Amino acid sequence: MAIEIKVPEMGESVTEATISAWTKKEGDSVKVDEVLAILETDKVSLEIPAPVSGVLKNISKKVGDVVHVRDILGAIEEGAVAAAPAASAPTPAASSSPAGSGATNEELPPAARKLIDENKLDASKIKGSGRNGQITKEDVLAFIDSQKSAGSSNGTSSKAVQTPEIAKQVPAAARNAGPRESVVPMTKLRQTIASRLVQAQQTAAILTTFNEVDMSGIMDLRNKYKEKFKEVHNVGLGFMSLFTKAAVAALKAFPAINAEIRGTDIVYKNFYDIGVAVGGPKGLVVPIVRDADLLSFAQVEAEIARLAGKVKDGKLALEDMEGGTFSISNGGVYGSMMSTPILNPPQSAILGMHNIVKRPVVVNDEIVIRPMMYLALSYDHRIVDGKEAVQFLVKIKESVEDPTRLLFEV
Repeated sequence: MAIEIKVPEMGESVTEATISAWTKKEGDSVKVDEVLAILETDKVSLEIPAPVSGVLKNISKKVGDVVHVRDILGAIEEGAVAAAPAASAPTPAASSSPAGSGATNEELPPAARKLIDENKLDASKIKGSGRNGQITKEDVLAFIDSQKSAGSSNGTSSKAVQTPEIAKQVPAAARNAGPRESVVPMTKLRQTIASRLVQAQQTAAILTTFNEVDMSGIMDLRNKYKEKFKEVHNVGLGFMSLFTKAAVAALKAFPAINAEIRGTDIVYKNFYDIGVAVGGPKGLVVPIVRDADLLSFAQVEAEIARLAGKVKDGKLALEDMEGGTFSISNGGVYGSMMSTPILNPPQSAILGMHNIVKRPVVVNDEIVIRPMMYLALSYDHRIVDGKEAVQFLVKIKESVEDPTRLLFEV
């Protein structure tokens, strides 16, 4: 019995996806729940499992096709067994003859064939040095050079052989035999990222304010308790939990930064779902730490670790990224000293963290060396005033430099 493979429901507002890969081909045996194909939506990649065990009878949608919810991708013959692979046919003796002895243009690599066609050469006269005597681009260039030399020594014109300009400048052995350009279609996710970034620039009045924070206090605190923290909570103690909790405290103090513009209304959020930007194999995604104000430091760390693991494994679900009232991006893990993070619409602000560098600073009229980090807050000036943005960032700075403020909510 043939069982259809259909595109599943993909979450709120998501109706289409692009087939990025088939992991099986027609005639292959499959087991129930084994991954057959991967669909890429504008947010995440979705694995399509086999609904039953059997043989993949047919594939009706190919890689690159755009499909919609409930479209049929193919069918599985339930309970069937794949046929044994046929024995390989012997290779004809003619196929092993050198390409230089009567080679045709159809047997040539694209780069070599292009040069031969451009210069109107006879491939059968070119000796191949590649595998099984195949003609390479270097062989063609060397042949052109030899023809040119021969023409000059005989007092004849070499204009008939149009040597590419690069051939006159670079020795044949040093040239790149590959294409000069590679054209790769943008993935659905990358297209959406591009669209949203342009949307953010076009629809919001983005401004960025900066500050710097002395990380001595938090680093001392972390060094003092990280081993005990790991022992008790079974999760590492990083900086993200502290910055997340500091952001929540600042958002409570400045509600406009936890709001969004909806039409001609300002919608103030009374919950704190914090997006944490994570770089994955397919680009930057922003999973959400839900109700961060209700979580402990350990719970925040555990949730961030769980979401980052899903990003790394390509298993982030749509619901992991829906919503979000404020975002945090840590460019410091890549070595960024300072940047202006871009908004994640419809949110009104995003906090950018950067790398920690020891710098000379003045403390109590003395120059001392401290681990410093630049902070950046990009915000939508339509809803957030400059004064609020600066005070918000100062609030975060104070919380990070003196973490006990978070315990006493001051």
